[in-house]
Amino acid sequence: MAENPKIVLPDIPNLRNIDTYVANGGYGEAMRKAYSMSPVAVTDEVKKSGLRGRGGAAFPTGLKWSFMPKTNDKKKYFLINGDESEPGSFKDRQIFEFNPHQMIEGILIGCYAMQIDHAYIYIRGEYAHWVRMVERAVGEAYAKGFIGPRMKDTFKPSGEGVAFSTELTVHKGAGAYIVGEETAMMDSLEGKRGYPRFKPPFPANFGLWGQPTTINNIETVANVPAIMKMGGEAFSKIGDAKHPGTILFGVSGHVNRPGVYELPSGTLLLDIINKHAGGVPNGKKIKMVIPGGSSMPPMRGDQLEGVMMDAEHLKAAGSAIGTAGIMVMDEDTDIIKVLTRIAKFYWHESCGQCTPCREGTGWLLKLLRRFEASQAMEGDIDLLYDVAKNIEGRTICALGEAAAWPVYFTIERFREDFEKRVKPGLKIESPNRVHALRRGGLEPVQLTVPVVVRV
Repeated sequence: MAENPKIVLPDIPNLRNIDTYVANGGYGEAMRKAYSMSPVAVTDEVKKSGLRGRGGAAFPTGLKWSFMPKTNDKKKYFLINGDESEPGSFKDRQIFEFNPHQMIEGILIGCYAMQIDHAYIYIRGEYAHWVRMVERAVGEAYAKGFIGPRMKDTFKPSGEGVAFSTELTVHKGAGAYIVGEETAMMDSLEGKRGYPRFKPPFPANFGLWGQPTTINNIETVANVPAIMKMGGEAFSKIGDAKHPGTILFGVSGHVNRPGVYELPSGTLLLDIINKHAGGVPNGKKIKMVIPGGSSMPPMRGDQLEGVMMDAEHLKAAGSAIGTAGIMVMDEDTDIIKVLTRIAKFYWHESCGQCTPCREGTGWLLKLLRRFEASQAMEGDIDLLYDVAKNIEGRTICALGEAAAWPVYFTIERFREDFEKRVKPGLKIESPNRVHALRRGGLEPVQLTVPVVVRV
């Protein structure tokens, strides 16, 4: 095995073309091996690989597949999440553009393993160019008999395999961050407004149109053909043992060579930034890094030594892998301005279903604008922290955490930046600090007017 194996984005020119993909083993060995095994055995092979989801939660893929009911008395669906809307994340579109057929092959193997006869690829509306690329690739696969009824002739089962065929539909979203949440995506696909659903029931029991549904990320399913070829055990030895395989790291911000780098999980964060992405321009120091897309807890630049990019090591370091979108900020970065822009995004994208998120994201934004204008009062730092903490854990979906984490973790780790923006001579005296939101044009919980005292 090469030191830095490329599983998802191999260095093969024109791999997006189906003839090139087939010439390099596509729709061949992996499919034949899957069709020689029972569906349950395919799922077990994916379990053995240790593959974890690449969409943010890092949930074990084989375990998720095993939740799908084994009987065929109900219609079952496979939904592939290509709604890559997290700021700082841009890795799935690389698969759409450069290796769509490996993603499609992974979907077909997943459908076989769970005995699903219809799969959907949901792609964000802003990715119109990439939607056309994927539609073209799916059309090519249909024409070759790799998808649809002709699959039974193209991939004849052997051994314990069973005859099987499935359909694949590409669906273009309307451009809403919230539908990246799996249950909101199902509502959107059904033609409804994208609102996250209460769980339970979970999608494996009650998903699309009330039927059992499994949802996986684009990058996740693109790993499946490689697992079938090399075997789950061999795959499990790539990268970190608890989060095996390669990861597509999308590096942006203050680096000399921004881009997507496929590297083994557990690669040192500073190696990705300095060795692969060319380091920070003009030799400046790193002030802050967000390692997994804008919703993940930020890290101080002086605390990155030895940090490894995988789910477990990042958790131990006080952050999370998310979508592996690494956002690098140098020593001259205005942290407050960055945070205000992030907060504005989550305020704009809140679906409004849950009061803590609908109201709280607006409070966060208006408070941060005070800091941005250097008009914050004494007590505003703690007030901002309290508002963020009262959003976390009080919403149906994780958008509450997505809005809250960047705020309160930045306060904890960069408090000095906030203190510099407090206007001298102003402080709040009020029985409830939330009343201070009035000064920012927000309606407080109670109708008590705060007392602003000049010191």
